[in-house]
Amino acid sequence: MEKFFKLSEHGSDVKTEVTAGTTTFLSMVYILAVNPSILSAAGMDPSAVFTATAISAALATLFMAFLANYPIALASGMGLNAYFSFSVCIPLAKQGIENPWEIALAAVFVEGIVFILLSFCNFREKIVNDLPNNLKHGITAGIGFFITLIGLKSGEIVKLGSGDVLELGNVASPQFVLAIIGCMIICILKHYNIKGCILWAILATWGLGMIAQYTGWYHVDIESSCFSLYPQFSIDKILPAKPLLFAFDFSWAAKHIIEFIVIVFSFLYMDLFDTVGGLIGVAERGNLLDSHGKLKNVKEALLSDALGTVVGSILGTSTVTSYAESCVGVSNGGRTGLTAVTVAGLFVVSLFFAPIFLAIPAFATAPALIYVGLLMIESIKSIKFGENIADDFSSFVAIVLMPFTYSIANGIMFGILSWVIIKISIRQSKEIPLIMWLSSLIFILRIVTLII
Repeated sequence: MEKFFKLSEHGSDVKTEVTAGTTTFLSMVYILAVNPSILSAAGMDPSAVFTATAISAALATLFMAFLANYPIALASGMGLNAYFSFSVCIPLAKQGIENPWEIALAAVFVEGIVFILLSFCNFREKIVNDLPNNLKHGITAGIGFFITLIGLKSGEIVKLGSGDVLELGNVASPQFVLAIIGCMIICILKHYNIKGCILWAILATWGLGMIAQYTGWYHVDIESSCFSLYPQFSIDKILPAKPLLFAFDFSWAAKHIIEFIVIVFSFLYMDLFDTVGGLIGVAERGNLLDSHGKLKNVKEALLSDALGTVVGSILGTSTVTSYAESCVGVSNGGRTGLTAVTVAGLFVVSLFFAPIFLAIPAFATAPALIYVGLLMIESIKSIKFGENIADDFSSFVAIVLMPFTYSIANGIMFGILSWVIIKISIRQSKEIPLIMWLSSLIFILRIVTLII
């Protein structure tokens, strides 16, 4: 391990790396409860999604460990899974399409293949660099609001009222009360710098839910999707469920090529921000940047991420990406791929605890979504309003359209289009990068297909 991971060269040792890996795992293991909950809204089997989430996270993190030697963990990305279910699958289901998640998985697979190709050149970084900074931050903040809205609905804090207007949920319901308590628990634990605060808050909220079921406050009602909160331990449930292998539907894509390209393109943009932003953030925290401020082994790191996405789609889960929570392990001394190997090993072990993770209700994972939304919304602070109207308005459009149209893709699409149109109108077309021209063309074709 010393020779392969170069522990001494990085000023680390086995104990430090294992401890850091365990800390990183605890900070991100909530995805094993949240991802099945979110993707089940797309009609997918939660048990199969759980298995796919754990295995893809383990494999992708091992790719990062052995190809790039980085202490960075990967798993199905928050925001990306929400886009998968609520912006792709549910609208397709409303069109009468059966198993729309097969189309979404096909899009994730194609996106992963594209990323593998882009990982061998600098085009991936160029796409991110050429997008206006205000719009980048606006997209991130918009996704934060979108995820927050999903969390509020999952916790029944808000509900759809008369006239298709959101209104406050039933403040006396156990789902509402416990979701609010879960949010407070995260905040309190965060204040005291408790590691894995999101996970502990989920478990605490779930525990309170079981007490509520025992006392009769929480009523089990299968027809209303109020399932028992007690985990069901049996041999068939302890063993990992079979993942949805190669569940791709390319037939729809062949008939709706423009719509499919837009879906892939939206996944592409979101994954770009998650991956590059996560890598740079972790690298800065762990002093992994070189003297020029650049990330060493960046191609290997990006390739690891891309391979993880392809493997994840084959197994049956949404886009796999680098996790910013890796900063927690890096802050505890993690500096090499051995940290990542530890995380991967713990994801494999978690496969045999499916009954626990799958029994966690939506209102217990809602606080995690709301808190992650809070972290992403903080990007608004980086938006520099007042310098350029195109930057101002496009970031604003991205922020408001994502939650208000319940679509991340709409926010990205109209954010980019508005920026290009305003730039042309104020005679600043020379400032428009090629990638923005290409993006606009694709989105215009998408709008034409909506009109026709």
